[in-house]
Amino acid sequence: MALPDDPADRHAAVAGGFGRLVAQTTDWSAPAPVDGWTARDVVGHLVGWFPPFLAGGGVDLPAGPSADDDPVAAWRHHADAVQALVEERGQEPFTHPRAGSHRLADAVDRFYTADVFMHSWDLARAGGHEPGLDEDYAGRLLEGMRPIEQLLRDSGQYGPAVPVPDDAPVVDRLMGFVGRDPSWRAGTGGTP
Repeated sequence: MALPDDPADRHAAVAGGFGRLVAQTTDWSAPAPVDGWTARDVVGHLVGWFPPFLAGGGVDLPAGPSADDDPVAAWRHHADAVQALVEERGQEPFTHPRAGSHRLADAVDRFYTADVFMHSWDLARAGGHEPGLDEDYAGRLLEGMRPIEQLLRDSGQYGPAVPVPDDAPVVDRLMGFVGRDPSWRAGTGGTP
């Protein structure tokens, strides 16, 4: 099923998919595909980086539980807060010192929802599940990132690309582009 194009609807779908993976996670200390990360760290990353990003543009999210203490509650609170923000204030202008000016809903979609989508792969693999990511959206993300690859690599947010055959599934190519080994499975060790 294709993801919706509307930013609020797309966030609801992507965050809901991630939430299902959160609910299925039974071992929060399980290694994740990001070297040195656990399943808990994947949730901690998503609930940790986005509030300061928004605050950089003058938008505050209500504080919630810590992923260190309760990753399930932390994710639910955070996802609900982001969904309310994009639904209630999505039309507002948002200017971030590094990310530029966007409609708030578009900033959430471009910088955050895409990140939740990609980290869904990490959490699924940490839990031994298949990610089941939308291939069309994965392809759009990959095509959007290729022209700015050097900028992304220089930002330190992505590891070196992992070589993936040109005819590999698009989700594998996306994950290789952002520095994941598509063949990574729980218990096989991590990659950047």
